[in-house]
Amino acid sequence: MARTTNSDTLPFVESRYELGMLASQRVRDLNGGVESVVEKSNDKLTVVALREIATGQLEIDNLRHEFVQSYKESPVTDTASESLEVGTEDPMLREIDAELENALVETPADPVEMANELEVAADDVATDDQE
Repeated sequence: MARTTNSDTLPFVESRYELGMLASQRVRDLNGGVESVVEKSNDKLTVVALREIATGQLEIDNLRHEFVQSYKESPVTDTASESLEVGTEDPMLREIDAELENALVETPADPVEMANELEVAADDVATDDQE
């Protein structure tokens, strides 16, 4: 196939918009090491992906599924292993990191105490604005 056009690919996809999404997913697959179903020649992966779609040799439903899943998956973090440690070599920054981590680990303040501190801070700001 010398040149792939929209009319070559539209029988296999629902729209040009979907064609762009599926071709981009196929390019990601090809970049990841998946074997091409057509000869690559010296073509860029985008052209190869479009040629693959136009031949009808790809499972379009599987490609759609991969595309949707690529945006659904999110990394799961273990909150127990999270640390605020930056891992810096600077001792001053390590000390600051340790102080911050200790401050965050302490039990939270009483809500009434926090409200009083906020009122005092607001009064200080108002006093500074008047000066």
